[in-house]
Amino acid sequence: MYILGISAFYHDSAACLLKDGEIFAAAQEERFTRKKHDFSFPQNAIDYCLSEAGITTNDLDYVAFYDKPIVKFFRLLESYLVFAPKGIKSFIQAMPMWLNQKLFMRDTIQEELAYEGKVLFPEHHQSHAASAFYPSPFKEAAVLTVDGVGEWATTSYGVGKDNNVTLLSELKFPHSLGLLYSAFTYYTGFKVNSGEYKLMGLAPYGEPKYVDLILDNLLDLKEDGSFKLNLKYFDYCVGLKMTNKKFDKLFGAPPRSPETKIAQREMDIARSIQVVTEKILLRVVKHIKKETGQKNLCLAGGVALNCVANGKIIKEGIFENVWIQPAAGDAGGALGSALIVHYDYLNNMRRVIGKRNSQKASYLGPCFGDNKIEGFLVSKKIPFEKLKSEDMPLKIAQLIASEKVIGWFQGRMEFGPRALGARSIIGDPRSPDMQSVMNLKIKYRESFRPFAPSVLLDYVSDFFDFDGESPYMLITAPVRQDKRKKLTPEEEKLFGIEKLKTIRSVIPAITHVDYSARLQTVSRKDNQRYYDMIKAFYSLTGCPIVINTSFNVRGEPIVCTPGDAYTCFMRTQMDYLILGDYLLDKTKQPKWDEDFDWREHFEVE
Repeated sequence: MYILGISAFYHDSAACLLKDGEIFAAAQEERFTRKKHDFSFPQNAIDYCLSEAGITTNDLDYVAFYDKPIVKFFRLLESYLVFAPKGIKSFIQAMPMWLNQKLFMRDTIQEELAYEGKVLFPEHHQSHAASAFYPSPFKEAAVLTVDGVGEWATTSYGVGKDNNVTLLSELKFPHSLGLLYSAFTYYTGFKVNSGEYKLMGLAPYGEPKYVDLILDNLLDLKEDGSFKLNLKYFDYCVGLKMTNKKFDKLFGAPPRSPETKIAQREMDIARSIQVVTEKILLRVVKHIKKETGQKNLCLAGGVALNCVANGKIIKEGIFENVWIQPAAGDAGGALGSALIVHYDYLNNMRRVIGKRNSQKASYLGPCFGDNKIEGFLVSKKIPFEKLKSEDMPLKIAQLIASEKVIGWFQGRMEFGPRALGARSIIGDPRSPDMQSVMNLKIKYRESFRPFAPSVLLDYVSDFFDFDGESPYMLITAPVRQDKRKKLTPEEEKLFGIEKLKTIRSVIPAITHVDYSARLQTVSRKDNQRYYDMIKAFYSLTGCPIVINTSFNVRGEPIVCTPGDAYTCFMRTQMDYLILGDYLLDKTKQPKWDEDFDWREHFEVE
């Protein structure tokens, strides 16, 4: 039984294939097209999923799309009618895609796939909820989904039990926590639907000066976490931007222009909306606990990628256990829609085995074997050294210990927005200079952006106030007090971006200015090679942690193929690249030819 799940036409298009209920393959379209957050029909991702299983569309039993386009279309129409004639410009811009593709999604899918079988359309938040509960390690759990907007729902909660997820209540558009956070993303000069994590990373540099202004003017917040937004300050219902002049007047200035200098004001605004977001989510989670009585909680939807808020939820101990879908945004809707067909529509039994989730550590994308890698390197006359598999972890650990920056390309690509040790750039967290080096010379991104630690699961509580698992880099936790460095009185007085100048712990490169870190715990059963490399680094240095950042530069998706990896390696100041067992030294590479597209000439396996 093969079920294909698809998300498309909004942002982060993706495809997922189930084989007899097993999550067999999944990938985002952006990884193949090299267009970040690509929203086009995920033909390349679909082709990958089918090839991974060795099948064609003729072998598919069902195809599922992650929302109901007709319901979303009527919500759009109703919104435009309510606000008419305002919004006519955005209405005219939106209609061609709706009338050509989105509204006739069944026909679009069948035509694109040359598929004549059954196409099913679960609701958007049902797809999110299914992606959260069904792969989780829980037999039953409360489920919370929070995002911008689906058809009408913006937040929903319910209960998953055995092979069924029932949603009990929802908050509806235009009242949306995801859109509220995106409004501040826009206002502080970042791109909506991609810059929200920058806003979250900026927050610790600021003070929560605007919390009361937000709560008193922008929303009416209830004890259960539900709220109504004051729409006179927002333009997203029908406009082409998120906020308006009344919003500008309230905060005393127009939005920051993208790429201009970030002022203390933006940092304070970022901190304030982060505090408000956490306040809302904690109220919602407490309400869900009271209403459902469950001991486990599953999270999905784009807001579930806010790892700072997730850390606060876990620290509060409202639920005994929390599991977060690693592809929590729209890409994960492809997975959720397929799972709904398997469990809910077809009524298949769900088995939970021990404490393991069925997400396969989210290593669900393409893999390139040694023969394919060597063929690529030889054909392109790229100098390399082939290492013995058993020697590779120690060799890379030694390079990291000498403060070299390594492109790490191993096994199946991750599904979701985080690099988890398959398509990563790694470095030494003990280096006081590594954060600025990697931000400015490798990633080409803003200096304030923090890096995440990959830490051996066995040693996580030795360095962080956390003793659980965080395999998907979706939880922040504080660095332990005994690993922190005492600041001087002068350092204590620094504020804003000046805080970057201080060394705050024995692992400064991954310690954010508020002493937090976005954790990825690594177990050998999930990723043997990555674990063995970090273990070798621990043996050399006494530090069971490496820096892990996604293998890409600012503005590009994470690399997919060896050709992508080599291109990124040569365009940056990375020192080494390890592709499987093949080690590439930057100093031995030929002069980079920018006009030759290595990716275009590389066939996806």
